[in-house]
Amino acid sequence: MPTRATDARRAAVLGSPIAHSLSPVLHRAAYAELGLSNWTYDRFEVDEAGLPGFIDGLGPEWAGLSLTMPLKRAVIPLLDEISETAASVEAVNTVVLTEDGRRVGDNTDIPGMVAALREHGIEQIDSAAILGAGATASSALAALARICTGEVVAYVRGQARADEMRRWGERLDVEVRTADWADAAEALRAPLVVATTPAGTTDALAAAVPERPATLFDVLYEPWPTALAARWSMVGGAVVSGLDLLVHQAVLQVEQMTGHSPAPLDAMRRAGEKALAER
Repeated sequence: MPTRATDARRAAVLGSPIAHSLSPVLHRAAYAELGLSNWTYDRFEVDEAGLPGFIDGLGPEWAGLSLTMPLKRAVIPLLDEISETAASVEAVNTVVLTEDGRRVGDNTDIPGMVAALREHGIEQIDSAAILGAGATASSALAALARICTGEVVAYVRGQARADEMRRWGERLDVEVRTADWADAAEALRAPLVVATTPAGTTDALAAAVPERPATLFDVLYEPWPTALAARWSMVGGAVVSGLDLLVHQAVLQVEQMTGHSPAPLDAMRRAGEKALAER
């Protein structure tokens, strides 16, 4: 039976590893601001093998799930429906559990990236560069498909990753040119640089930041700032952080799971900043 509005509702973030996740901080801050005292949000260490059993064991009090690696693709066969956005990159980071028992998947990373850029004044650009070629890079390409009118250059290591990024470009209808990671310093002159690589990968590029850089979107939020982001800010460039992305995608998750809109962006951001400062 579906729960009533007054019944306790549950949501959580799943992944492996998961202890570092800021999602509980952000979602709980939203619940507090919205007065949803009957809502709880937890984190669970769940790998691909354990995911089907976990989802099958959820009761009617469950409203939704946030998913991080390595579950964003593994969850798709377990769902009744996924959005066009999620299908475009074959990745689901949000599952809404409806009152009639359906499991509906979405990807809020992509509109979250667009919203984070818009907040920093970037509505449309004529070209961009991406550092990296992993799952986050494909989401970045999908976001750029909405705002970039020209070429995206992806700086990658190896032919296999170059081929993969070109395939994503064809699928997402984005003009993608690939370049070798050895030439990544050239990326820093683009109107928008999106760094999607793991911590430490771009540190060596900090010395190559130009005198008047445009905008850097670095998807990391811990450690922060990265060496690249610190140098970028020091010389007057605009920086969009991984926390900006995390908050904006979480806002969309809260709205979908709770039905309350708009979600409290500022309160969620403050909670995330406080949590990071205390780590």
